[in-house]
Amino acid sequence: MSGVRQFSEDKMAGSVNKVILIGNLGRDPEVRTFQNGGRVCNLRIATSETWRDKATGERKERTEWHSVVIFNENLLRVAEQYLRKGTKVYIEGQLETRKASDQSGGPERYFTEVVLRQFRGELTILDSRGGGAEGGSGDDYSAGGGSDFGSGGGNFAGSSGGGRSFGGDRKPAPVSGGAGGGGGKFGGGSGGGDLDDEIPF
Repeated sequence: MSGVRQFSEDKMAGSVNKVILIGNLGRDPEVRTFQNGGRVCNLRIATSETWRDKATGERKERTEWHSVVIFNENLLRVAEQYLRKGTKVYIEGQLETRKASDQSGGPERYFTEVVLRQFRGELTILDSRGGGAEGGSGDDYSAGGGSDFGSGGGNFAGSSGGGRSFGGDRKPAPVSGGAGGGGGKFGGGSGGGDLDDEIPF
């Protein structure tokens, strides 16, 4: 069949859970600390697609909101320092679904999130709107020491210029500022919040 790729059995023996997003933050990062000292960072990322109505010629746009969860401590520090509402980012992670109990006695709720865990996630700043992420290029650092944390009612499964990468287990160096735009590349709450974020573009 046209458009259908054939795979041999050995190539299909495993499975793939990988999500790539390019979008803008709908609000500032939200960082929470658990009783055991672990931390989690929640991001709300908006992606949009546009098209033109063939009948009317009117330009249409649809926006989707995505909940992103970061558990790696080094990536948490990066998100705290450089990400702000409106920052354009590249996110690479995996889909995970968690269950949370309603404190008022209602039915349990399920949330599907894009999770960035140690050695499995990537975060790239695509513009210089993140303040201190301006300028600089090419430095390759690693993010290590991440852990998976659970909390309360459920376990969290969870521009231009050169990039700065984090991934592996080396200690990250500070990201320097400078003139001109430059992307920053970093590898490494609960999501499912309100959907009334302002569209950041």
